[in-house]
Amino acid sequence: MNQQTKWSQFGVLIIVFFFWGFVAASNSIFIPFCKTFFNLDQIQSQLIGSAFYGAYFYGSLILYVFSTITGTDLLNKIGYKKGIIYGLLISVVGALALAYISGSGNATFGLVLVSFFIIALGFSLQQTAAQPFAIGLGSPETGAHRLNMGGSVNSFGTLLGPLVVSYLLFGSLDSGKSASIENIQTLYFFLAGLFIIAALIFAYAKLPKTTSDEKLEKSPKAMYVLLIIGAIFLPVLFADWAKTVTGLEKSVIISGSLIIILIILFWTMVTAKKNPTGWGAMAYPQLVLGMIAIFIYVGVEVTIDNNFGALLKKNAFGGKEDSQISHLISLYWGSMMIGRWTGAVSVFNFSKMVKRILVIVVPFAAFGLILLVNIIKGNEISEFAMYPVCIAIAVIAFLYAEDKPVKLLLTVSVLAAVAMLISITTTGMLANYAIISTGLCTAVMWPCIFALAVNGIGKYTSQGSAFLIMMILGGAIIPPTQGSIIDLDPSGDANVYTFTQLSYLVPLACFAYLAWHAIQTRSVLKKQGLDVDAQVAASH
Repeated sequence: MNQQTKWSQFGVLIIVFFFWGFVAASNSIFIPFCKTFFNLDQIQSQLIGSAFYGAYFYGSLILYVFSTITGTDLLNKIGYKKGIIYGLLISVVGALALAYISGSGNATFGLVLVSFFIIALGFSLQQTAAQPFAIGLGSPETGAHRLNMGGSVNSFGTLLGPLVVSYLLFGSLDSGKSASIENIQTLYFFLAGLFIIAALIFAYAKLPKTTSDEKLEKSPKAMYVLLIIGAIFLPVLFADWAKTVTGLEKSVIISGSLIIILIILFWTMVTAKKNPTGWGAMAYPQLVLGMIAIFIYVGVEVTIDNNFGALLKKNAFGGKEDSQISHLISLYWGSMMIGRWTGAVSVFNFSKMVKRILVIVVPFAAFGLILLVNIIKGNEISEFAMYPVCIAIAVIAFLYAEDKPVKLLLTVSVLAAVAMLISITTTGMLANYAIISTGLCTAVMWPCIFALAVNGIGKYTSQGSAFLIMMILGGAIIPPTQGSIIDLDPSGDANVYTFTQLSYLVPLACFAYLAWHAIQTRSVLKKQGLDVDAQVAASH
Protein backbone atom coordinates (compact mmCIF):
# COMPACT_ATOMS: atom_id res chain seq x y z
CA MET A 1 0.00 0.00 0.00
CA ASN A 2 1.35 3.42 -0.96
CA GLN A 3 1.49 5.43 2.28
CA GLN A 4 1.11 9.21 1.98
CA THR A 5 3.78 11.43 3.54
CA LYS A 6 2.65 12.90 6.87
CA TRP A 7 3.81 16.44 6.05
CA SER A 8 2.57 18.07 9.28
CA GLN A 9 4.52 15.52 11.32
CA PHE A 10 7.56 15.75 9.07
CA GLY A 11 7.45 19.54 9.49
CA VAL A 12 8.06 19.01 13.22
CA LEU A 13 10.90 16.58 12.54
CA ILE A 14 12.92 18.91 10.30
CA ILE A 15 13.44 21.28 13.26
CA VAL A 16 16.38 19.12 14.36
CA PHE A 17 17.84 19.12 10.82
CA PHE A 18 18.04 22.91 11.12
CA PHE A 19 19.79 22.74 14.52
CA TRP A 20 22.54 20.39 13.28
CA GLY A 21 23.45 22.74 10.46
CA PHE A 22 23.10 25.92 12.53
CA VAL A 23 25.46 24.81 15.33
CA ALA A 24 28.01 22.97 13.14
CA ALA A 25 28.49 25.98 10.84
CA SER A 26 28.61 28.33 13.84
CA ASN A 27 31.83 26.63 14.92
CA SER A 28 33.54 28.53 12.08
CA ILE A 29 32.94 31.79 13.95
CA PHE A 30 33.43 30.36 17.44
CA ILE A 31 36.84 28.82 16.67
CA PRO A 32 38.71 32.08 15.87
CA PHE A 33 37.00 33.73 18.87
CA CYS A 34 38.30 31.00 21.21
CA LYS A 35 41.73 31.16 19.61
CA THR A 36 41.97 34.85 20.49
CA PHE A 37 40.21 34.73 23.88
CA PHE A 38 42.06 31.72 25.29
CA ASN A 39 45.35 32.54 23.49
CA LEU A 40 45.43 29.23 21.61
CA ASP A 41 47.52 27.99 18.72
CA GLN A 42 45.74 26.78 15.58
CA ILE A 43 45.86 23.10 16.57
CA GLN A 44 44.22 23.84 19.93
CA SER A 45 41.49 25.96 18.36
CA GLN A 46 40.61 23.04 16.02
CA LEU A 47 39.97 20.82 19.04
CA ILE A 48 36.48 22.37 19.12
CA GLY A 49 35.80 20.42 15.94
CA SER A 50 37.50 17.36 17.44
CA ALA A 51 35.16 17.44 20.44
CA PHE A 52 32.12 18.14 18.26
CA TYR A 53 32.64 15.51 15.56
CA GLY A 54 34.27 13.04 17.94
CA ALA A 55 31.03 13.00 19.92
CA TYR A 56 29.17 11.84 16.81
CA PHE A 57 31.53 8.85 16.57
CA TYR A 58 31.41 7.89 20.24
CA GLY A 59 27.64 8.37 20.46
CA SER A 60 27.07 6.04 17.49
CA LEU A 61 29.70 3.59 18.80
CA ILE A 62 28.05 3.38 22.24
CA LEU A 63 24.67 2.56 20.67
CA TYR A 64 26.25 -0.03 18.36
CA VAL A 65 28.29 -1.77 21.10
CA PHE A 66 25.27 -1.83 23.46
CA SER A 67 23.08 -3.31 20.74
CA THR A 68 25.73 -5.92 19.81
CA ILE A 69 26.34 -7.06 23.40
CA THR A 70 22.68 -7.16 24.49
CA GLY A 71 21.20 -8.21 21.18
CA THR A 72 18.70 -5.36 21.55
CA ASP A 73 18.49 -2.28 19.36
CA LEU A 74 18.13 0.32 22.11
CA LEU A 75 16.92 3.10 19.82
CA ASN A 76 14.41 0.80 18.15
CA LYS A 77 13.15 -0.23 21.60
CA ILE A 78 12.45 3.29 22.89
CA GLY A 79 11.26 4.60 19.52
CA TYR A 80 12.70 7.30 17.27
CA LYS A 81 10.50 10.05 18.76
CA LYS A 82 11.82 9.52 22.30
CA GLY A 83 15.33 9.14 20.88
CA ILE A 84 15.11 12.66 19.42
CA ILE A 85 13.67 14.08 22.67
CA TYR A 86 16.44 12.50 24.77
CA GLY A 87 19.00 13.75 22.28
CA LEU A 88 17.64 17.31 22.54
CA LEU A 89 17.76 17.16 26.35
CA ILE A 90 21.40 15.99 26.26
CA SER A 91 22.17 18.99 24.00
CA VAL A 92 20.37 21.24 26.52
CA VAL A 93 22.77 20.03 29.24
CA GLY A 94 25.78 20.85 27.04
CA ALA A 95 24.45 24.30 26.07
CA LEU A 96 23.60 25.22 29.68
CA ALA A 97 27.01 23.98 30.83
CA LEU A 98 28.71 26.22 28.26
CA ALA A 99 26.51 29.17 29.25
CA TYR A 100 27.27 28.63 32.96
CA ILE A 101 31.02 28.24 32.34
CA SER A 102 31.04 31.43 30.26
CA GLY A 103 29.45 33.47 33.06
CA SER A 104 31.38 31.95 35.95
CA GLY A 105 34.52 34.02 35.45
CA ASN A 106 36.56 30.80 35.54
CA ALA A 107 36.08 29.62 31.98
CA THR A 108 38.76 27.31 30.61
CA PHE A 109 39.10 25.97 27.10
CA GLY A 110 39.01 22.39 28.40
CA LEU A 111 35.57 22.93 29.94
CA VAL A 112 34.40 24.54 26.69
CA LEU A 113 35.45 21.38 24.85
CA VAL A 114 33.52 19.18 27.30
CA SER A 115 30.42 21.31 26.75
CA PHE A 116 30.73 21.05 22.97
CA PHE A 117 31.16 17.28 23.28
CA ILE A 118 27.90 16.99 25.27
CA ILE A 119 25.98 19.17 22.77
CA ALA A 120 27.17 17.02 19.86
CA LEU A 121 26.53 13.79 21.80
CA GLY A 122 22.88 14.84 21.84
CA PHE A 123 23.08 15.61 18.13
CA SER A 124 24.45 12.11 17.50
CA LEU A 125 21.39 10.53 19.11
CA GLN A 126 19.07 12.94 17.30
CA GLN A 127 20.62 12.21 13.92
CA THR A 128 20.64 8.44 14.43
CA ALA A 129 16.91 8.59 15.22
CA ALA A 130 15.81 11.29 12.78
CA GLN A 131 17.16 9.72 9.57
CA PRO A 132 15.06 6.50 9.73
CA PHE A 133 12.18 8.45 11.34
CA ALA A 134 12.02 10.69 8.26
CA ILE A 135 11.79 7.62 6.04
CA GLY A 136 9.09 6.12 8.29
CA LEU A 137 6.79 9.16 8.00
CA GLY A 138 5.47 8.06 4.65
CA SER A 139 6.09 5.63 1.82
CA PRO A 140 9.61 4.11 1.76
CA GLU A 141 9.77 4.91 -1.96
CA THR A 142 9.55 8.65 -1.21
CA GLY A 143 11.91 8.51 1.78
CA ALA A 144 14.72 10.04 -0.30
CA HIS A 145 12.53 13.08 -0.96
CA ARG A 146 12.03 13.68 2.76
CA LEU A 147 15.72 13.22 3.53
CA ASN A 148 16.61 15.65 0.75
CA MET A 149 14.15 18.19 2.14
CA GLY A 150 15.64 17.68 5.60
CA GLY A 151 19.08 18.23 4.07
CA SER A 152 17.86 21.44 2.45
CA VAL A 153 16.65 22.73 5.82
CA ASN A 154 19.97 21.65 7.34
CA SER A 155 21.77 23.70 4.68
CA PHE A 156 19.64 26.74 5.49
CA GLY A 157 20.77 26.32 9.10
CA THR A 158 24.42 26.28 7.99
CA LEU A 159 23.81 29.52 6.07
CA LEU A 160 22.22 31.33 9.02
CA GLY A 161 24.44 29.91 11.79
CA PRO A 162 27.63 31.92 11.12
CA LEU A 163 25.64 35.13 10.53
CA VAL A 164 23.54 34.87 13.70
CA VAL A 165 26.46 33.82 15.89
CA SER A 166 28.65 36.59 14.46
CA TYR A 167 25.93 39.13 15.20
CA LEU A 168 25.50 37.90 18.79
CA LEU A 169 29.26 37.96 19.35
CA PHE A 170 30.31 41.09 17.48
CA GLY A 171 27.16 43.02 16.55
CA SER A 172 27.00 44.50 13.03
CA LEU A 173 30.07 44.55 10.80
CA ASP A 174 30.90 48.18 11.53
CA SER A 175 29.87 48.30 15.19
CA GLY A 176 33.42 47.99 16.47
CA LYS A 177 32.08 45.75 19.24
CA SER A 178 34.56 43.33 20.79
CA ALA A 179 33.36 39.85 21.61
CA SER A 180 33.54 38.77 25.23
CA ILE A 181 32.88 35.55 27.09
CA GLU A 182 29.58 37.05 28.30
CA ASN A 183 28.38 37.12 24.70
CA ILE A 184 28.95 33.38 24.60
CA GLN A 185 26.74 33.01 27.68
CA THR A 186 23.90 34.85 25.95
CA LEU A 187 24.28 32.77 22.81
CA TYR A 188 24.16 29.38 24.53
CA PHE A 189 21.34 30.28 26.91
CA PHE A 190 19.48 31.17 23.71
CA LEU A 191 20.35 27.82 22.09
CA ALA A 192 19.44 25.88 25.25
CA GLY A 193 16.05 27.59 25.19
CA LEU A 194 15.54 26.58 21.56
CA PHE A 195 16.48 22.97 22.33
CA ILE A 196 13.98 22.90 25.22
CA ILE A 197 11.22 24.34 23.04
CA ALA A 198 11.98 21.76 20.34
CA ALA A 199 11.90 18.93 22.92
CA LEU A 200 8.50 20.15 24.18
CA ILE A 201 7.16 20.36 20.62
CA PHE A 202 8.26 16.76 20.01
CA ALA A 203 6.85 15.61 23.36
CA TYR A 204 3.37 17.01 22.67
CA ALA A 205 3.28 16.51 18.89
CA LYS A 206 1.18 13.58 17.70
CA LEU A 207 4.00 11.62 16.11
CA PRO A 208 3.86 7.85 15.61
CA LYS A 209 6.23 5.57 17.53
CA THR A 210 8.04 4.63 14.35
CA THR A 211 10.46 1.72 14.70
CA SER A 212 12.25 -0.76 12.46
CA ASP A 213 11.59 -4.49 12.19
CA GLU A 214 14.98 -5.09 10.61
CA LYS A 215 16.99 -7.93 12.18
CA LEU A 216 20.07 -6.89 14.17
CA GLU A 217 23.13 -8.30 12.42
CA LYS A 218 26.11 -9.08 14.68
CA SER A 219 29.70 -8.56 13.53
CA PRO A 220 32.17 -8.97 16.45
CA LYS A 221 35.31 -8.38 14.37
CA ALA A 222 33.93 -5.08 13.07
CA MET A 223 33.06 -4.04 16.63
CA TYR A 224 36.63 -4.67 17.82
CA VAL A 225 38.04 -2.57 14.96
CA LEU A 226 35.70 0.31 15.80
CA LEU A 227 36.64 0.10 19.50
CA ILE A 228 40.34 0.22 18.56
CA ILE A 229 39.69 3.30 16.41
CA GLY A 230 37.87 4.89 19.35
CA ALA A 231 40.86 4.19 21.62
CA ILE A 232 43.30 5.64 19.09
CA PHE A 233 41.27 8.85 18.85
CA LEU A 234 41.19 9.43 22.64
CA PRO A 235 44.61 11.18 22.77
CA VAL A 236 43.31 13.66 20.17
CA LEU A 237 40.12 14.27 22.14
CA PHE A 238 42.05 14.98 25.34
CA ALA A 239 44.99 16.78 23.71
CA ASP A 240 44.19 20.09 25.40
CA TRP A 241 44.27 18.54 28.87
CA ALA A 242 47.90 17.47 28.42
CA LYS A 243 49.42 20.83 29.35
CA THR A 244 52.97 19.51 29.21
CA VAL A 245 52.58 18.48 25.56
CA THR A 246 54.21 20.89 23.10
CA GLY A 247 52.63 22.02 19.85
CA LEU A 248 54.93 19.73 17.87
CA GLU A 249 54.03 16.76 20.07
CA LYS A 250 50.31 17.50 19.63
CA SER A 251 50.88 17.59 15.89
CA VAL A 252 52.56 14.19 16.02
CA ILE A 253 49.72 12.75 18.15
CA ILE A 254 47.01 14.04 15.83
CA SER A 255 48.65 13.25 12.48
CA GLY A 256 49.81 9.88 13.87
CA SER A 257 46.25 9.01 14.93
CA LEU A 258 45.00 9.96 11.46
CA ILE A 259 47.53 7.72 9.71
CA ILE A 260 46.96 4.76 12.06
CA ILE A 261 43.15 4.92 11.67
CA LEU A 262 43.44 4.94 7.88
CA ILE A 263 45.91 2.01 7.97
CA ILE A 264 43.52 0.03 10.19
CA LEU A 265 40.61 0.62 7.80
CA PHE A 266 42.63 -0.47 4.75
CA TRP A 267 43.91 -3.51 6.70
CA THR A 268 40.31 -4.36 7.59
CA MET A 269 39.31 -4.33 3.93
CA VAL A 270 42.13 -6.70 2.95
CA THR A 271 41.62 -9.05 5.92
CA ALA A 272 37.83 -9.23 5.62
CA LYS A 273 38.12 -10.05 1.91
CA LYS A 274 40.22 -13.13 2.76
CA ASN A 275 37.84 -14.35 5.50
CA PRO A 276 34.47 -12.50 5.70
CA THR A 277 33.21 -14.41 8.76
CA GLY A 278 32.45 -12.10 11.69
CA TRP A 279 33.00 -8.88 9.73
CA GLY A 280 29.36 -8.18 8.83
CA ALA A 281 29.06 -5.22 6.47
CA MET A 282 32.84 -4.75 6.52
CA ALA A 283 33.20 -7.94 4.51
CA TYR A 284 32.22 -5.87 1.48
CA PRO A 285 35.17 -3.83 0.13
CA GLN A 286 32.87 -1.11 -1.27
CA LEU A 287 31.55 -0.49 2.27
CA VAL A 288 35.02 -0.13 3.82
CA LEU A 289 36.11 2.07 0.92
CA GLY A 290 32.98 4.13 1.60
CA MET A 291 33.87 4.42 5.30
CA ILE A 292 37.31 5.78 4.39
CA ALA A 293 35.75 8.14 1.84
CA ILE A 294 33.18 9.48 4.35
CA PHE A 295 36.03 9.96 6.85
CA ILE A 296 37.99 11.96 4.27
CA TYR A 297 34.94 13.82 2.92
CA VAL A 298 33.66 15.07 6.28
CA GLY A 299 37.22 15.93 7.28
CA VAL A 300 37.88 18.02 4.18
CA GLU A 301 34.47 19.73 4.32
CA VAL A 302 35.12 20.83 7.91
CA THR A 303 38.84 21.62 7.68
CA ILE A 304 38.47 23.95 4.68
CA ASP A 305 36.04 26.10 6.61
CA ASN A 306 37.37 25.83 10.17
CA ASN A 307 40.85 26.97 9.10
CA PHE A 308 39.58 29.60 6.66
CA GLY A 309 39.46 32.30 9.36
CA ALA A 310 43.23 31.96 9.91
CA LEU A 311 43.88 32.49 6.19
CA LEU A 312 41.57 35.52 5.97
CA LYS A 313 43.65 37.24 8.68
CA LYS A 314 46.65 37.28 6.34
CA ASN A 315 47.03 40.59 4.49
CA ALA A 316 47.34 38.79 1.14
CA PHE A 317 43.83 37.35 1.65
CA GLY A 318 42.02 40.36 3.08
CA GLY A 319 43.62 41.01 6.47
CA LYS A 320 40.23 40.59 8.18
CA GLU A 321 39.38 40.56 11.88
CA ASP A 322 37.22 37.85 13.45
CA SER A 323 34.17 40.14 13.26
CA GLN A 324 34.61 40.64 9.50
CA ILE A 325 34.56 37.08 8.17
CA SER A 326 30.96 35.91 8.69
CA HIS A 327 29.85 36.84 5.16
CA LEU A 328 32.58 34.70 3.56
CA ILE A 329 31.97 31.85 6.01
CA SER A 330 28.25 32.01 5.22
CA LEU A 331 29.05 31.96 1.49
CA TYR A 332 31.03 28.72 1.94
CA TRP A 333 28.18 27.02 3.80
CA GLY A 334 25.71 28.72 1.44
CA SER A 335 27.59 27.12 -1.44
CA MET A 336 26.83 23.77 0.12
CA MET A 337 23.18 24.79 0.27
CA ILE A 338 23.35 25.67 -3.44
CA GLY A 339 24.83 22.26 -4.24
CA ARG A 340 22.34 20.34 -2.10
CA TRP A 341 19.32 22.18 -3.44
CA THR A 342 20.56 21.52 -6.96
CA GLY A 343 21.17 17.86 -6.17
CA ALA A 344 17.64 17.56 -4.76
CA VAL A 345 16.22 18.30 -8.21
CA SER A 346 17.07 14.77 -9.34
CA VAL A 347 14.80 13.05 -6.80
CA PHE A 348 11.62 14.57 -8.24
CA ASN A 349 9.82 13.03 -11.18
CA PHE A 350 10.35 15.87 -13.65
CA SER A 351 11.03 15.47 -17.35
CA LYS A 352 14.67 15.52 -18.47
CA MET A 353 14.29 19.00 -19.94
CA VAL A 354 12.65 20.44 -16.79
CA LYS A 355 15.41 18.93 -14.63
CA ARG A 356 18.10 20.55 -16.77
CA ILE A 357 16.36 23.93 -16.52
CA LEU A 358 16.06 23.59 -12.73
CA VAL A 359 19.72 22.59 -12.40
CA ILE A 360 20.53 25.94 -14.01
CA VAL A 361 17.91 28.06 -12.21
CA VAL A 362 17.99 26.64 -8.65
CA PRO A 363 21.68 27.45 -7.91
CA PHE A 364 21.29 31.11 -8.81
CA ALA A 365 18.00 31.35 -6.89
CA ALA A 366 19.78 29.91 -3.84
CA PHE A 367 22.60 32.43 -4.35
CA GLY A 368 19.97 35.17 -4.29
CA LEU A 369 18.83 33.91 -0.88
CA ILE A 370 22.43 34.04 0.37
CA LEU A 371 22.68 37.66 -0.77
CA LEU A 372 19.37 38.49 0.92
CA VAL A 373 20.27 37.11 4.37
CA ASN A 374 23.66 38.82 4.27
CA ILE A 375 22.02 42.14 3.36
CA ILE A 376 19.55 41.73 6.23
CA LYS A 377 22.43 41.00 8.60
CA GLY A 378 24.19 44.17 7.38
CA ASN A 379 27.16 42.46 5.76
CA GLU A 380 29.09 43.98 2.88
CA ILE A 381 28.35 41.87 -0.21
CA SER A 382 30.55 43.59 -2.79
CA GLU A 383 33.03 40.71 -2.44
CA PHE A 384 30.33 38.36 -3.77
CA ALA A 385 30.20 40.10 -7.16
CA MET A 386 32.17 37.58 -9.23
CA TYR A 387 31.08 34.43 -7.38
CA PRO A 388 28.33 33.58 -9.93
CA VAL A 389 31.20 32.54 -12.24
CA CYS A 390 32.04 29.74 -9.77
CA ILE A 391 28.37 28.75 -9.63
CA ALA A 392 28.21 28.61 -13.44
CA ILE A 393 31.22 26.26 -13.54
CA ALA A 394 29.56 24.01 -10.95
CA VAL A 395 26.32 23.97 -12.97
CA ILE A 396 28.25 22.79 -16.04
CA ALA A 397 29.81 20.03 -13.92
CA PHE A 398 26.39 18.92 -12.58
CA LEU A 399 24.91 18.81 -16.10
CA TYR A 400 27.92 16.85 -17.39
CA ALA A 401 27.70 14.25 -14.58
CA GLU A 402 23.99 13.51 -15.25
CA ASP A 403 23.27 12.41 -11.64
CA LYS A 404 25.49 9.32 -12.06
CA PRO A 405 27.17 8.69 -8.65
CA VAL A 406 30.62 7.64 -9.92
CA LYS A 407 30.75 10.26 -12.67
CA LEU A 408 29.48 13.01 -10.35
CA LEU A 409 31.84 12.14 -7.48
CA LEU A 410 34.83 11.96 -9.84
CA THR A 411 33.89 15.24 -11.55
CA VAL A 412 33.40 17.32 -8.39
CA SER A 413 36.48 15.79 -6.71
CA VAL A 414 38.70 16.79 -9.63
CA LEU A 415 37.05 20.22 -9.77
CA ALA A 416 37.64 20.74 -6.04
CA ALA A 417 41.26 19.60 -6.36
CA VAL A 418 41.79 22.18 -9.13
CA ALA A 419 40.22 24.83 -6.87
CA MET A 420 42.67 23.90 -4.12
CA LEU A 421 45.59 24.26 -6.53
CA ILE A 422 44.33 27.74 -7.41
CA SER A 423 44.02 28.65 -3.72
CA ILE A 424 47.61 27.56 -3.07
CA THR A 425 49.13 29.36 -6.04
CA THR A 426 47.20 32.67 -5.97
CA THR A 427 46.14 35.26 -3.40
CA GLY A 428 43.32 37.72 -2.73
CA MET A 429 39.68 37.10 -3.64
CA LEU A 430 40.62 34.65 -6.40
CA ALA A 431 42.13 32.30 -3.83
CA ASN A 432 39.24 32.97 -1.43
CA TYR A 433 36.71 32.17 -4.17
CA ALA A 434 38.57 28.94 -4.95
CA ILE A 435 38.35 27.84 -1.32
CA ILE A 436 34.70 28.86 -0.92
CA SER A 437 33.67 27.19 -4.19
CA THR A 438 34.69 23.76 -2.89
CA GLY A 439 31.44 23.95 -0.92
CA LEU A 440 29.60 23.58 -4.24
CA CYS A 441 31.52 20.34 -4.82
CA THR A 442 31.37 18.78 -1.34
CA ALA A 443 27.61 19.37 -1.20
CA VAL A 444 26.88 16.40 -3.47
CA MET A 445 29.61 14.04 -2.25
CA TRP A 446 27.82 12.43 0.71
CA PRO A 447 24.93 10.86 -1.28
CA CYS A 448 27.34 9.66 -3.99
CA ILE A 449 29.72 8.01 -1.52
CA PHE A 450 26.82 6.57 0.51
CA ALA A 451 25.05 5.10 -2.55
CA LEU A 452 28.22 3.44 -3.81
CA ALA A 453 29.17 2.08 -0.37
CA VAL A 454 25.88 0.30 0.40
CA ASN A 455 25.31 -0.95 -3.15
CA GLY A 456 25.09 -4.74 -3.16
CA ILE A 457 25.54 -5.34 0.61
CA GLY A 458 22.00 -6.73 1.06
CA LYS A 459 20.91 -7.48 4.63
CA TYR A 460 23.85 -5.49 6.00
CA THR A 461 22.57 -2.18 4.59
CA SER A 462 21.38 -0.85 7.97
CA GLN A 463 24.60 -1.87 9.73
CA GLY A 464 26.69 -0.48 6.89
CA SER A 465 24.84 2.84 7.13
CA ALA A 466 25.65 3.01 10.85
CA PHE A 467 29.35 2.36 10.14
CA LEU A 468 29.37 5.12 7.51
CA ILE A 469 27.83 7.64 9.92
CA MET A 470 30.51 6.80 12.52
CA MET A 471 33.13 7.95 10.03
CA ILE A 472 32.02 11.54 10.64
CA LEU A 473 35.03 11.14 12.92
CA GLY A 474 37.13 12.50 10.03
CA GLY A 475 35.82 15.96 10.90
CA ALA A 476 37.53 15.60 14.29
CA ILE A 477 41.04 14.70 13.06
CA ILE A 478 41.71 16.26 9.67
CA PRO A 479 41.09 19.94 10.73
CA PRO A 480 43.71 19.89 13.55
CA THR A 481 46.09 18.13 11.15
CA GLN A 482 45.81 21.13 8.82
CA GLY A 483 46.02 23.40 11.87
CA SER A 484 49.38 21.88 12.80
CA ILE A 485 50.80 23.11 9.47
CA ILE A 486 49.37 26.60 10.06
CA ASP A 487 51.18 26.72 13.40
CA LEU A 488 54.50 26.48 11.52
CA ASP A 489 53.96 30.07 10.34
CA PRO A 490 56.47 32.53 11.80
CA SER A 491 55.09 35.61 13.49
CA GLY A 492 54.28 38.48 11.18
CA ASP A 493 52.90 38.51 7.67
CA ALA A 494 55.94 39.28 5.54
CA ASN A 495 55.76 36.28 3.24
CA VAL A 496 52.99 35.90 0.68
CA TYR A 497 53.25 32.11 0.55
CA THR A 498 52.83 31.27 4.22
CA PHE A 499 52.34 27.90 5.86
CA THR A 500 48.73 28.97 6.42
CA GLN A 501 48.20 29.00 2.66
CA LEU A 502 50.30 25.88 2.08
CA SER A 503 48.21 24.06 4.69
CA TYR A 504 45.54 23.74 1.99
CA LEU A 505 47.70 20.97 0.58
CA VAL A 506 45.82 18.82 3.13
CA PRO A 507 42.38 19.33 1.49
CA LEU A 508 44.07 19.01 -1.93
CA ALA A 509 45.27 15.53 -0.93
CA CYS A 510 41.78 14.70 0.38
CA PHE A 511 40.08 15.65 -2.90
CA ALA A 512 42.70 13.74 -4.89
CA TYR A 513 41.94 10.67 -2.76
CA LEU A 514 38.18 11.05 -3.31
CA ALA A 515 38.76 11.14 -7.08
CA TRP A 516 40.74 7.88 -6.76
CA HIS A 517 37.97 6.46 -4.56
CA ALA A 518 35.37 7.00 -7.28
CA ILE A 519 37.49 5.09 -9.81
CA GLN A 520 38.44 2.31 -7.38
CA THR A 521 34.90 1.75 -6.09
CA ARG A 522 33.58 1.55 -9.65
CA SER A 523 36.15 -1.20 -10.29
CA VAL A 524 35.21 -3.09 -7.11
CA LEU A 525 31.49 -2.97 -7.91
CA LYS A 526 31.98 -4.04 -11.53
CA LYS A 527 33.79 -7.16 -10.31
CA GLN A 528 30.57 -7.97 -8.42
CA GLY A 529 28.49 -7.38 -11.55
CA LEU A 530 27.25 -3.99 -10.34
CA ASP A 531 27.33 -0.75 -12.34
CA VAL A 532 25.60 2.06 -10.44
CA ASP A 533 26.01 4.66 -13.19
CA ALA A 534 24.44 2.30 -15.73
CA GLN A 535 21.55 1.63 -13.32
CA VAL A 536 20.92 5.36 -12.94
CA ALA A 537 21.06 5.91 -16.70
CA ALA A 538 18.58 3.08 -17.27
CA SER A 539 16.12 4.53 -14.74
CA HIS A 540 15.93 7.92 -16.53
